Amino acid sequence: MSEETVPPTAGAGQPKGLLQQMEELMAALNADLSDLKIEAGFSPEESQDA
Repeated sequence: MSEETVPPTAGAGQPKGLLQQMEELMAALNADLSDLKIEAGFSPEESQDA
């Protein structure tokens, strides 16, 4: 059996949907970008995307 046919599993052994994985990755990316903006000296108001 190849890795492509085995669905990824969550901590409890339940398969994760692609949408859930993407939402988790986007949330982590947004948090990282927010931290970088703060470190760069932008205020929270300046860092809002228009």
